[in-house]
Amino acid sequence: MAHIDTRETVQSGRKFIKKAMKLPMLEPEHEQKLARLWKDKRDEKALHELTSAHVRLVVAIAAKFRNYGLPMGDLVQEGNIGLMQAADRFDPDRGVRFSTYAGWWIRSQIQDYVLRNWSIVRTGTTSAQKSLFFNMRRLRARINDIGANMTPESRSYVARELGVRMEDVENMEGRMEANDRSLNATISDRSGDGGVTEWQDFLVCERDLPDATVANRLDSRQKLRWIAEAMTELSEREMTIIRARRLAEETVTLETLGKKLGISKERVRQIEHEALSKLRGVLLTKTDGDPRQAGLL
Repeated sequence: MAHIDTRETVQSGRKFIKKAMKLPMLEPEHEQKLARLWKDKRDEKALHELTSAHVRLVVAIAAKFRNYGLPMGDLVQEGNIGLMQAADRFDPDRGVRFSTYAGWWIRSQIQDYVLRNWSIVRTGTTSAQKSLFFNMRRLRARINDIGANMTPESRSYVARELGVRMEDVENMEGRMEANDRSLNATISDRSGDGGVTEWQDFLVCERDLPDATVANRLDSRQKLRWIAEAMTELSEREMTIIRARRLAEETVTLETLGKKLGISKERVRQIEHEALSKLRGVLLTKTDGDPRQAGLL
């Protein structure tokens, strides 16, 4: 996905990074004090001092994701979101340094941002897919696999190292190598007629055409009218059986209907068969003997 940086934006981002790198590190005791002030009293001044001192951590982590084609400023901004989430959830009583805890949140936020912007198609949703996305290049470089396409041996190595299936490696390789392409992008005209052809011109719509949709809707209404008229030809007992056996959401058993009507379940089956034959005859009469038009096929 395209990202455009103006010169002013880039310079502003660089100034922010330089300023952040100059801020002093916090002593463990002071860090704990600031974290407790924010947790217990929601002291915004303490929160600002705590997070500002760790922006250098955001910059360091963001720098590791520069090779994914996204602006450094955007990566830092996403990392700052992760830093704020960490500050809001940090428990100073756990005996863990804030930088250790915040690092996970910063990295997770940046990774999600990279995945969201790598393609309009969601690239990774599970932890295994995310690990595969962010580690495939590193593992390929380790075995000096620098070709456009991975070799079977390389896929096997990556799958084994990350504990995923070969199929997962192949799918992720295809996603990472195939860039998004606009459906309105033009294709070079080789015919010489001066016409413009776009990729979307080659897409086939499998839905019915509008006139076919309208025709099918009208046809369905006509069939419903025919069925309603055919039902009037049935006796009251036949209609009861057909409604219970063919038209109800939950089908009633032959035995249940037999007990209700005071007849055997075999007799219910016979009446049902006779009623269906009668309905079929009426519908064929209305369609000049065409079973397909009557909806019987």
